[in-house]
Amino acid sequence: MPTLREWLREQPFTLVMSSGFFGFFAHAGVVSVLEEEGLRPARITGSSAGALVGALWGAGVPAARIREELLALRREHFWDVRPGLGLLRGGLFRALLERVLPIGTFEESPVRLALSVWDVLARRTVVLERGPLAPAIHASCALPVLFHPVRHGGRLYADGGIADRPGLASVGEGERVLYHHLTARPPWRRRNSAALQVPERRGLRAIALTGLPRLGPFRLARGREAMERAAGGAREALACSLAGD
Repeated sequence: MPTLREWLREQPFTLVMSSGFFGFFAHAGVVSVLEEEGLRPARITGSSAGALVGALWGAGVPAARIREELLALRREHFWDVRPGLGLLRGGLFRALLERVLPIGTFEESPVRLALSVWDVLARRTVVLERGPLAPAIHASCALPVLFHPVRHGGRLYADGGIADRPGLASVGEGERVLYHHLTARPPWRRRNSAALQVPERRGLRAIALTGLPRLGPFRLARGREAMERAAGGAREALACSLAGD
């Protein structure tokens, strides 16, 4: 059987990255290894933390720059408390995105992007693939209670992981997928929640790393450790032989 690395080189693949609170450090470790290996996806999808890292990388931000920005992140860089439907207004976070992104729209991205968000009024997952990119990333990361919902394109959106934790809403049946699954259970998820399981579907190959540090707005100090351990786990996963679908 081929290794995961060989399988990814055979044909174009879609990179999918799950939501998972402050799991963007682990996602950054995984994309850094993919970049080292020259394994560029044809398309990237994701929710929340996965939308953040996936969109930055797909938009052309090098993995080293993503790592640099995340490791420099401090709570005061995004902590703009304002009255509203959440603790943080999100203006600082939006400004950070706009500073780092080299492009303004989905259409300019070198890699096709699809980001899951939750339509607050329609109460359903929506996939954003066109128009301004920074507001779409912001919306996909707008975790209820922590962030205000995001008004974008005449709609009110919140965190894409609410109903699409894996970030698979736009992925077709049988599409070749490399899926990075954040295994840590956030406090608001039930222990037996189906959202915590790795999805089973034809054509999907998953990297699911356990034992990574728990991170959050008051636990950023172990971000480097999470990033490095995720990178090491991704290297091991690429070298593993695959079973059949």
